[in-house]
Amino acid sequence: MSDSLVRFGLIGFGSYGKHHAWSIDQTDGAELSAIAVRSPQTKKAAEETYPDLEVVEDWRKLLQRDDIDVIDVVAPNYLHFEMAEAALKAGKHVLIEKPMSLSIPEAKRLLNLSKEYSSAVIAIGHEMRVHPVWAKIKQLIQERRIGRPLYASIELSRLPLLEGSTGWRYDPIQVGNWILEEPIHFFDLAQWYLEELGKPESVYAFANSRRIYQAELQDNFTATVRFPHHGFAVITQSVASFGHNINCKITGTEGSIIAYWKAKDSEQSEAEYGLTYSQGDTIEEVEFESDPGEWIELRRQMSAIVKAVHGKSSPPASVQDGYQAVSLCLAAQDSISTGEVVSIHKFLQSPIRPPVDF
Repeated sequence: MSDSLVRFGLIGFGSYGKHHAWSIDQTDGAELSAIAVRSPQTKKAAEETYPDLEVVEDWRKLLQRDDIDVIDVVAPNYLHFEMAEAALKAGKHVLIEKPMSLSIPEAKRLLNLSKEYSSAVIAIGHEMRVHPVWAKIKQLIQERRIGRPLYASIELSRLPLLEGSTGWRYDPIQVGNWILEEPIHFFDLAQWYLEELGKPESVYAFANSRRIYQAELQDNFTATVRFPHHGFAVITQSVASFGHNINCKITGTEGSIIAYWKAKDSEQSEAEYGLTYSQGDTIEEVEFESDPGEWIELRRQMSAIVKAVHGKSSPPASVQDGYQAVSLCLAAQDSISTGEVVSIHKFLQSPIRPPVDF
């Protein structure tokens, strides 16, 4: 297509859907054309915010419109696969908020659909890849500033998760588990940073929950992921804390990187952040031109998708990237349930075991 406006149809107008709407509205070359919602409350909010747009309660109506190029799926997790599959079959490009699915069979189905509909752009919402701090780490690794990467540690400590519209984020059937909420971002980053070592080989995870009868809602979580060539990553989360604090450490054969980002919550554009790296005996502190906040990163993601639709680049995170992140999350859940180290290859080839309480 020519460099005309890329028109988005947004599914979902909860707290995060509103951020997506704003990001589309603020992105050069993008246009928000219509919004689909699930409740009278969000319908009213969308109509008040965007009075000139059509707001519908049946998301399938967006698929029928010829004036929509991209379907942006920002619905509860359990709906992501169904909506993405339908959008692709309707001839649309798709942006799917992470996770792209709640099961390995659905994730594999999306992989196959990406080959079947090869002309469609399918992007997965791992926007941390375009966050100035976390993207800079990847750049330094690619520039061989620390030699070959060997180890990654990514830790999140934050406020409890928001419930989401109708409380879906606290319903295991709708959310899947909380590893698929926040840690999925860090599994994605770890794989991205260590990708030259090869694909992850195994995962061993621990977790606990303050809700005795909802073990899938992991307040505290730690996983160790093994990579080829003796590489490994440690992913840690606590959503039983305060603020929003992320710490990342990468070590390589010739140096290391230490980075952090912290604020009162994840949406604050004004935050404390920094990145320092060593190369031999030299220590450098990186200066950033812009304040990295979540809304800004969503806008960068939208800009990348506009370019991808015009055939100028690939989206920041592909279906394959999304598949690998979902696979690690579900393998980690299996490790928690069984108390075993889980081989990623064997896990993907075997029937998925139902989770058990711990």
